[in-house]
Amino acid sequence: MKKLFLSVLIFPFAGSAGLQRIPSLSTTHLAEVRSGQWPMDLERDIDRRDTSYSLIFRDQQVVDEVVMDTLAFPNLQQLKYLGQALTVLKSGHNGDIATFKSYSIKRADKKFDNVWYILRDKYGLADFQQPEADIMCKTIKGL
Repeated sequence: MKKLFLSVLIFPFAGSAGLQRIPSLSTTHLAEVRSGQWPMDLERDIDRRDTSYSLIFRDQQVVDEVVMDTLAFPNLQQLKYLGQALTVLKSGHNGDIATFKSYSIKRADKKFDNVWYILRDKYGLADFQQPEADIMCKTIKGL
């Protein structure tokens, strides 16, 4: 009976003595692709076991409100596919499309402007120019 009573008193302290608080998520800003009214950022999210990446952009389908969308990449390999697609589209032609499971990128040249890209994910849409695509490619290659 004494052993049972002592173990009930000591057990809560013994169990919590070795535990440490580990932050559940750490976010690192990798690149500001575009700032201003239509921002676009590339971030790395480190969880306890996994590292994922996110492209955060303002949805250009919604003009009267600010709606931020996140295109999530579960690992570095998936993010590198984005970089490869942008590299291939850069040397491609107007109308070329790179299609993935949850998003697509289309090259959409404008007559008197640089090369443009249209990014469509499940819920949102963003367009960006070649210099912004170059920032993403350079950042992805540096990882």
